[in-house]
Amino acid sequence: MEDTKFGKGFIKVAVAIGNEIHLRSLRDAFATIMPLYILAGLATLINNTVFLWLFKGDTLAKVQYWGTMLANATLNISSLLIATMIGYFLAKNRGFDKPLAAAMVSMATLVVMMPNTVNLIPDGAKKAVDVSGVLSYSNMGTGGMFAGIIMGLLATELFIKVSKIKKLQISLGDQIPPAVADSFNVLIPIILVLSFFAIISALLFGFTGMNLISLITTFIQEPLRGVGTGIVGTLIIYTLANLLWLFGIHFSVIYSAILEPLLIINIVQNTAAFSAGHAIPNVINLSLVQSFALIGGSGGTLCLLIATFIASRNRASKNVARLAFVPGLFNINEPVIFGYPIVYNVSLIFPFIFLPSFGIFVAWLTTVLGWMKPMVIQVPWTTPMFLNSFLATKGDWRAPLIQLVVFIFGILLYIPFVKINDKVVARQVAAEAAAKD
Repeated sequence: MEDTKFGKGFIKVAVAIGNEIHLRSLRDAFATIMPLYILAGLATLINNTVFLWLFKGDTLAKVQYWGTMLANATLNISSLLIATMIGYFLAKNRGFDKPLAAAMVSMATLVVMMPNTVNLIPDGAKKAVDVSGVLSYSNMGTGGMFAGIIMGLLATELFIKVSKIKKLQISLGDQIPPAVADSFNVLIPIILVLSFFAIISALLFGFTGMNLISLITTFIQEPLRGVGTGIVGTLIIYTLANLLWLFGIHFSVIYSAILEPLLIINIVQNTAAFSAGHAIPNVINLSLVQSFALIGGSGGTLCLLIATFIASRNRASKNVARLAFVPGLFNINEPVIFGYPIVYNVSLIFPFIFLPSFGIFVAWLTTVLGWMKPMVIQVPWTTPMFLNSFLATKGDWRAPLIQLVVFIFGILLYIPFVKINDKVVARQVAAEAAAKD
């Protein structure tokens, strides 16, 4: 398949997508701030489970302040975090020698585009009032994440271009500290970039009474997430990403660049909603995909390993399965991908691609039907099966049972293809032996 016209074209497009500098910078930025989201999820879980078991009344409220402050430092400044990280990584990927300055400009530009007046409900009051001169968590947090992405990309690109104009650089000679010299080199570009976006912000407010954050959220973020993380969009993108393994290309080329950022926004919004006691907005999110599509890693390969122990008669396959089993419990499956192998192995590609999509669909359907609680906690992707879904749903015992159903189905699905793979390998060995004779 890799030698066909379609195969070569597919590989070329996939690699181009994975190497696209903006998507790569986005992937790097989300990977960097992921520990903060995991911390936020764990803090929310402890705040709303462990503390409820141990404390009551005023004591509970005081203890939960711990989790509230962690949420403020993570979830509630998500847009600032992502804008800053995108500015830094895009500058580095562009080869720009002042990535910290780019990060600073990205964050400042996002704040420039935020409204100066926000509608807030004071503690103890029933009606909202307009308050000027404050930044609200609603704009800095999960609701403004996509705005943070767009402004991080736009501001950084403009800043890099303007900074390369030599006439705008101020040189103070070689007798001053490097940090001071660097700051003066980008002084005029910083002034120009921030002033430019401030003009846009002023025009938007003056003519429409709106701000860029609300415009991006309303007309770009929500429609894109609705399509990209709906059940159909998720299955299509994830299937295409998994197909890349057949050609020896890591599925993150598509998954991490296109789907994962949207899934992260979804789980972060779920965590924030759960922490605030609101309805959970997103059925499909990063935790759901990781819990039900990554059973042992990409392709649900823990099912393949069990199927190998049950049905395979090939010694090499069983040896690989034994070596890969413990890493597979923690969703690490490179030994399977390249040792079994999955790469360039058409015999196993159908269950490898179909099983994760089946798992996502089952998790989505059971959540929609109310058979499993929505996932609200982001747990590390290396968390073993059963434990990950239990924690992500805040202790819903039904989630591991549904995982078990998918796991058993996956084993049964892989068994006939394991047998086919044994026969293919046997014929290849026989053909090689005959060729030597």
